[in-house]
Amino acid sequence: MAKFTYTKTQDTRSGFGAGLAELGRTNPDVVALCADLVGSLKMQDFINENPDRFFQVGIAEANMMGLAAGMTIGGKIPFTGTFANFSTGRVYDQIRQSIAYSGKNVKICASHAGLTLGEDGATHQILEDIGMMKMLPHMTVINPCDYNQTKAATMAIAEHEGPVYLRFGRPKVPIFTPEDQKFEIGKALHLIEGSDVTIFATGHLVWEAILAEEALEKEGISAEVINIHTIKPLDVEAILKSVAKTGCVVTAEEHQMNGGLGDSVAQTLALNHPAPLEMVAVNDSFGESGVPDELMKKYGIDAENIVKAAKRALKRK
Repeated sequence: MAKFTYTKTQDTRSGFGAGLAELGRTNPDVVALCADLVGSLKMQDFINENPDRFFQVGIAEANMMGLAAGMTIGGKIPFTGTFANFSTGRVYDQIRQSIAYSGKNVKICASHAGLTLGEDGATHQILEDIGMMKMLPHMTVINPCDYNQTKAATMAIAEHEGPVYLRFGRPKVPIFTPEDQKFEIGKALHLIEGSDVTIFATGHLVWEAILAEEALEKEGISAEVINIHTIKPLDVEAILKSVAKTGCVVTAEEHQMNGGLGDSVAQTLALNHPAPLEMVAVNDSFGESGVPDELMKKYGIDAENIVKAAKRALKRK
């Protein structure tokens, strides 16, 4: 039986754009910077309403990070916008030295993350960004699952003091979380109760986990589904409480297996409650150009592969 339904699909980047526009109306300290990707980041509504609070930096992402860091000294809350690859890999030195090291209140907002970027191919499909960003002291890392949650997360990080990495994407995905939700940083969301295996999912893979739970239920397997929208700080309590009940775990993410959500959960289990763990993630590979759904299937990160991982975890109990 379907426990979640939807009537509309929308890209998560549009949720960011809607949240940023709302912040423009409600928080005069919020400013926005972009590296020549206003349309892709859905920032135009904010710009139309607040032209004097927007800074077009051009294709100079390192400069953008330095400018954003400096703006915080005057009390502004800068939101930077570009593709995830250019928000992290291209400017890691600037983020580490100018933002994370001193805990600057910069919100690094990154679209087109992961394989589902699609046709732009491997050079743009960063799959290492969560690992890179979660390793930085002071950095909060958030990866919401749909339009509504991304909008709520965008508004919530403005109230959070300190640097944040907010990761979202290009493809249209089901909207299945509440429109009026309150986003709590670091608080996992318990979506489906289960008793045999826990699926911890993040970002676009949350919907895939919901589909996997439906398929497992048809085979008599009771799967618990938990949305880990905040990779750091990780909700250790929610993880340990669930695994104490189910006894085995699957993690699901649109990211490299090395350094992602799976690694964080594995560390938590190893230190507190060792249990069988299977990871659904990209396994030490770059991506390629293609249609998002086909790429997810090829690289083993769709609902079908979550089902297979759950069965492997159950055999190890």
